Amino acid sequence: MRKPERYRRFLEYFTTHFPAPETELHYANPYELIVAVVLSAQCTDKRVNQIMPALIQQFPTPAHLAAASAEEVFPFIRSVSYPNNKAKHLAGLGKMLVEDFGSEVPSTIEELQRLPGVGRKTANVVVSVIYNQPAMAVDTHVFRVSHRLGLVSRTATTPLAVEKELVRYIPEELIPKAHHWLILHGRYICVARSPKCGSCPLTDFCQYYATQVAPGLDTEKPLSKLKSPRKPIS
Repeated sequence: MRKPERYRRFLEYFTTHFPAPETELHYANPYELIVAVVLSAQCTDKRVNQIMPALIQQFPTPAHLAAASAEEVFPFIRSVSYPNNKAKHLAGLGKMLVEDFGSEVPSTIEELQRLPGVGRKTANVVVSVIYNQPAMAVDTHVFRVSHRLGLVSRTATTPLAVEKELVRYIPEELIPKAHHWLILHGRYICVARSPKCGSCPLTDFCQYYATQVAPGLDTEKPLSKLKSPRKPIS
């Protein structure tokens, strides 16, 4: 199956069955979202959602966060992954939002990446979710599912390479939604270990299913040469 046809089927299925996907992170405004996304790096959305209410109650605005030290932030996020680093990032992020951006979350990827703890993936999430820009955030779920479905080539071995291939074939107006479709599919069906191919609605065009599962081969063996990036995707 040629790649354009694979994309056509992917977009057709999700636009029909899940026309309005949303992030699973809980937030009320752009400030809360960027804090949540920074915390979600290498951590589950469920865990972030659990600690966000107390964190936001203590630091409800960028100004409150800017006035705090990393040591003051730490107790509220101790249960997430890498809490020491993230506490430093959030304290620095608050200060920069206040001093450089007038307490407003910037709307460009370039400006967002100036903020502590904000890499390209995080910046893409913010501009996509808040500002509905055609940005594709590539986390481990997007990376894995894109390869398994055959939406990207095996030579796309970095998040940026996967991002470029996806935005090349997905219409701009659907890119923000496609980001969520890929993440949610990877989180609940196309999981890293033992993907739930038996309950997957995409097997009729999935490259992984056609070449590895259908013939009865070990579903994990073919992925041995396709490793996720060593560096955390932030």
